[in-house]
Amino acid sequence: MLFPLICVALLLIVLAAVGLPLLLGPSALPSRGQYDRAVYRDQLEEVERDVARGVLSDEEAGAARLEIQRRLLAADTGGGRWTAATAARSPGFAAGVAVFVALGAGGLYWRLGAPSLSDAPFADRPAAAQAQAPGDAGAPHTDMKDASEKLRQKLLADPSNAQGWVLYARTVSMLGDWRAAGDAYKRAIDLGVKDGEVFAGYGEMQVMAADGIVSPAAHAAFGAALEADASNGVARYYLALADAQAGEGKKAIGAWLELAAGVPEDSPMRDEIAHRIADAAKAAGIPAPALPAGLPAEAPPSGGPSAEQMAAAAAMSPAERDQMVAGMIDKLAARLKDEPNDLDGWMRLGQAYIVKGDSARAVDAYDHAAALKPGDAAIKLRTVAALLGGLKPGDALPPRAVAMLGEVAAVAPDAPEVLWYLGVAAARDGRAAEAREKWTRLLTSLPDGGEDAKMVRAALGELQGK
Repeated sequence: MLFPLICVALLLIVLAAVGLPLLLGPSALPSRGQYDRAVYRDQLEEVERDVARGVLSDEEAGAARLEIQRRLLAADTGGGRWTAATAARSPGFAAGVAVFVALGAGGLYWRLGAPSLSDAPFADRPAAAQAQAPGDAGAPHTDMKDASEKLRQKLLADPSNAQGWVLYARTVSMLGDWRAAGDAYKRAIDLGVKDGEVFAGYGEMQVMAADGIVSPAAHAAFGAALEADASNGVARYYLALADAQAGEGKKAIGAWLELAAGVPEDSPMRDEIAHRIADAAKAAGIPAPALPAGLPAEAPPSGGPSAEQMAAAAAMSPAERDQMVAGMIDKLAARLKDEPNDLDGWMRLGQAYIVKGDSARAVDAYDHAAALKPGDAAIKLRTVAALLGGLKPGDALPPRAVAMLGEVAAVAPDAPEVLWYLGVAAARDGRAAEAREKWTRLLTSLPDGGEDAKMVRAALGELQGK
């Protein structure tokens, strides 16, 4: 009984949709120009959302903006409204259409319908059909999600791995999970990673999560990035954006012009800066200045991948990608033999070896970096991370790692990873009281309900009776 009622209701809806316009006559509609302009504005907003999600590169977004803006300017600017002159009232015609629709629908269902046929729930359909369901994620996206989940599980087992948190932040940011990426950057910062790139990444994730607004917390992160690295382009870009959002358009434009002068001429970032300057100038009611000449186009610095190499890597198989990465690492190592005083190069090489799983070579690279900057505690902590990288839960800590932790403790006694690993070393040597003291201090600095706090409490529980 329910099915016929549903059919009657649907038929009435269709008859109303078809017949009412014929009964009521013409209605006013927006002009074509008004419609076009609304569509193009929506397209511009969609481009900005795609850039924020990482779907479009800066260069692709710039090209899309230019094309949409060109169409927007060419749209009809007439402000009138028009009526559908051919849609005159016709009650008789409306009645004829209603009869035709009702009889036609009934005839078709009588010929083709099968009301006795049972339904096919999605869960009971063949797996192959389910796999083709709309919205199914692509394989590369799924692979990255799997990789991020595996990395997250490793970090739950080793939450004091600062560089692991940085890698996790970069991975989930590519998946568009801005809040998770921001939290991961914050964990790395709390664990002692104080370089400008990490601070800038933390600030950028907060901007993304706030739909493009530079919040006070993000502003502070960008300020910290510039303190660590005064040339950090990401921090300079967003601080200028903060000025523009605060109504200081001229100050923002000046900062962006200065930034553009230090960007290579062939960089798509110059197009984005020009776009921001144009918006700020329009808001301030002043002419938009032309961009200054940028730096000459150069090959990627320090053996880093070019845009073409990154695009090619995305299409490679895992084995081919590993081979390409290995070649890039070897190229960087060879360059550092000729330029042994490149501190940043040694740090990048050490991180590359850690990602590759080659702890011994990572330690060697960090040793070269430490020789160039002996008093840097962050380098020592990265060396310790490399020394402990291949250890299993029951393995003893290498004496050198313990000694370096002691050196770092002399200048940063409350660093979380220092307290944790010195506590581990003390517990394995039978010095339960010392281990308890280290871990108790560590526990007071951790979020109460977090995984780190649970792990420390579990370790303290194992010390009971010792």
